[in-house]
Amino acid sequence: MTVDDAMKALSNDTLKLIKDGYVLGLGSGRAATALVRSLSSYLKENNIKVKAVPTSLQIKMEAEKVGIPVIEADQIEHIDIVFDGADQIDEEKNMIKGGGGALLREKILINIAKKVVIIADESKFVKKLNRSVPIEVHTFARNTAAKHIQDYGGKPVLRIIERGYPFVTENGNIILDCDFGEISKPKDLAEKIIQIPGVIEVGIFTRKPDVIYKAKENGKFDVLT
Repeated sequence: MTVDDAMKALSNDTLKLIKDGYVLGLGSGRAATALVRSLSSYLKENNIKVKAVPTSLQIKMEAEKVGIPVIEADQIEHIDIVFDGADQIDEEKNMIKGGGGALLREKILINIAKKVVIIADESKFVKKLNRSVPIEVHTFARNTAAKHIQDYGGKPVLRIIERGYPFVTENGNIILDCDFGEISKPKDLAEKIIQIPGVIEVGIFTRKPDVIYKAKENGKFDVLT
């Protein structure tokens, strides 16, 4: 049994939260992909109709592939449930997200969702956040924003793709991955960074999830509420 087995099992359990007519937010990455692949058959078996708002082209294509109706965020006023993953979760349920570069869209959906469900494997859980924080920045502010981030104790590194070019988000911006060491006050740090001119969004998420699924290496999972 593996973490992937746990992901598949918890995806099936998570789907029980969905009701007919719901508008779903679909995050990005491994957890969201596992959920989408289970979602289509679940909807058909239970005669449930939903609409989904994906946060990335990757997840949009996965949803379209299995026949899940996709709409844009500006076509809705709320999200019933958003399903997403996390790069790191601390003891207070603060999160670092944005490893896939979709942090802006993910934060928008999480902030308007009635319920937030996070799916992550057990390696993502820590006492204090300590991994690099993705920060989405307008290209015009690449150097000036980096200087401000350094003033706040961060070590910004421009995210580069394999070919050697800067990673560009689906919003046309760049990502600075910033090491702040152990983050004792995530909310305070996020509030400081978002005030920097040219910063579009910060990969520190302080809205507490309603449900967290923790996938374990033994193929099982825990449900944290």
